[in-house]
Amino acid sequence: MRMFSSDSQTINWQQQAEKCLLNGDYLQASRLYESAIETEPDVKSHYWNFGLMMLLQGEEAEAQTTWLFAMAEGEPEEVEQWTIELIQVLQHEAQRREYLEDWAVAWAIRQHIREINPTDINNILNLIALSIFLKTYTGEEFSSFDVFELLQSESSVEVDSQLLLLVLQTVLNYAPLDPQSLEFTKACLPYVSGQSELIDVLNTTATIISMTHHQAKLAVEYAEFAFQLEPENTTVLFLITTLYQKAGNLDKGIELAKYCYAALEDLADKVYANHLILRGLMSAGGGSVVEVSSTLERHETLVNSFIELDPGDLTQEVTMRLFSTLFFPPYLRDEPQVNNKLRQQVAQICQKNVETYAEDKVSQYKQKLASRQPIRNTDKPLRVGYISYCLRNHSVGWLARWLFHHHNREKFQIYAYLINAKDRQDTLQDWYVNQADKAHEFPAGCGEIADRISEDEIDILIDIDSITLDVTCEIMALKTAPVQVTWLGWDASEVQNIDYYIADPYVLPENAQEYYSETIWRLPQTYIAVDGFEVGTPTLRRDELNIPGDAVIYLSSQRGFKYHPQTAKMQMQILKEVPNSYFLIKGLIQQDIVKEFFIQLAKDEGINPDRLIFLSGVPTSYIHRANLAIADVVLDTFPYNGATTTLETLWMEIPMVTRVGQQFASRNSYTMMVNAGINEGIAWTDEEYVEWGIRLGTDEVLRQQVAWKLRKSKQTAPLWNGKQFTREMEKAYQQMWQIYLDSRG
Repeated sequence: MRMFSSDSQTINWQQQAEKCLLNGDYLQASRLYESAIETEPDVKSHYWNFGLMMLLQGEEAEAQTTWLFAMAEGEPEEVEQWTIELIQVLQHEAQRREYLEDWAVAWAIRQHIREINPTDINNILNLIALSIFLKTYTGEEFSSFDVFELLQSESSVEVDSQLLLLVLQTVLNYAPLDPQSLEFTKACLPYVSGQSELIDVLNTTATIISMTHHQAKLAVEYAEFAFQLEPENTTVLFLITTLYQKAGNLDKGIELAKYCYAALEDLADKVYANHLILRGLMSAGGGSVVEVSSTLERHETLVNSFIELDPGDLTQEVTMRLFSTLFFPPYLRDEPQVNNKLRQQVAQICQKNVETYAEDKVSQYKQKLASRQPIRNTDKPLRVGYISYCLRNHSVGWLARWLFHHHNREKFQIYAYLINAKDRQDTLQDWYVNQADKAHEFPAGCGEIADRISEDEIDILIDIDSITLDVTCEIMALKTAPVQVTWLGWDASEVQNIDYYIADPYVLPENAQEYYSETIWRLPQTYIAVDGFEVGTPTLRRDELNIPGDAVIYLSSQRGFKYHPQTAKMQMQILKEVPNSYFLIKGLIQQDIVKEFFIQLAKDEGINPDRLIFLSGVPTSYIHRANLAIADVVLDTFPYNGATTTLETLWMEIPMVTRVGQQFASRNSYTMMVNAGINEGIAWTDEEYVEWGIRLGTDEVLRQQVAWKLRKSKQTAPLWNGKQFTREMEKAYQQMWQIYLDSRG
């Protein structure tokens, strides 16, 4: 009796086979197809499906034999058509498996498609994506699948543009640092039709590589692709300018910043472009004094014009950029009343625009805060959240850890919100994650940080970044916690929704509240304390630097931002008055510019330039601290003092000279020295700075006395008592919370 005697029976049989396939009963489905072949041996689709069932049962050889048998006696034209039909069957099942996220089976099917048609680029692209989903991706797939040859071949290749973009994005998300990813990106450029989408992918990749993996040179290469596609795109222009500067190619970075300033007409864009010019010049260690001065003057004019304009319709992207545009004035002048006023006014405009473009979110967080029942039971721990991109191998990361370490976990639950942190390999970041009761590691560009803070119902949110990171500023402006505080990472941001700025009796003058919008909360002794630092093995030796054993070594070890012409002149005056002395200068990106500047200063003072030694960076913070020991005296920068480096210098028991000013940045070393128990080296005028430098350089006994005091202070001084500092911070948190409760009634 014939099993398939009519069309209706055939349809019924097909439905049965498909049902078996969907249910995973491949054996029964194969039996049905085998019977179909016996009944209708000329219907080739039965062979394609029967072979597929064999393949799904792991019988790959049987599957291939079935397909080859069906094609054995066909003419070339027929074989070509049958091959297309077979691939369609396999393709359909592969797509179904991908929809079900059954990656392994989809991979196996697509491998067979590749064996049948090794030049099917779209199938190969799917294979690459599947290898990533299966976590078997190595980057070698591009070579083994001949991807580059296919994409670069002169013969026409029919590429699914959307698939190509999707696979490119998947590859870049998974392996942004792999050289194969960069080559793949370059090969894709001629084929992607959605240019704006591609630019977004390239910008995101460049940002992740720079912010998360700290490889600015590689990030530049991706930004260059975007720049080639759309050289007038403002976002691309600003990104590539920033990345060139981060990568240390300051000439190119400054050139691009000036191009941005000349080419862009919008006032907000001009403010940011001019900020980037300043950034490049400052990164070079001050560069041209005249140019820096004129650029700062122009910056103030632009900012004041922008403040007068007071726009309320800025996009999120523009608003975010503006938060950081007053970063550099404190490096150039000690005028906190002027600097803070400008920062306040720009922050107010940013706040207004955040509340406009994120109106729904702002309303959502406000309603949730209003409906929350605040903790009044003193036995219930307060939820304290720390938000930062610096809780890692970073100067701020090294300092903040003692607070995390000593927190009283019975009274405080600690939450960490680590920005640009996902997939970053960093041991100190891992330490923070393990220390927190709950930690979130967010990828670059994540828009869910504020939601997480709100969901965690944080009571007190601590901003550690200030205006050094636009993302943090925006989150603080959104107001996701009842009490919001800035601490440690920089001066106050002046964002209106921040309630307090943590200081101490020394780091801000008595009248500082007059020009701060945040309430200054002064801890009783110091705004920062550490239990110490790990120290490695030094890599600097006097003999290798050709410095005599009896010479006096002065050292300055700061970022290029902090080098100031007036302070450099004072340092040369010190060097001149201490004949048997040398000056080691470290921390510069573009040494040739700063070398020329310092060498000319030395010549002007009649000093042999050979007494100036320029040091390159070292691989780790441990080595950096060990190398500080080569110095007899450290000369601090002004108007922006050292912070972490000052702490490290004092921990290494090295005398130092600092110039005290009026702003937070010019009083860091002052508060740290006082809290380490020493006054020697604290100067209140330029003349005193020079006098202390000479005195400490010429009086070896005085240097020994200071070093001895620093050694003894490790047992008693507030600066080295992280536990006591933590108790004072916790007391401040509790008092802030009580003030909030009282305001609720």
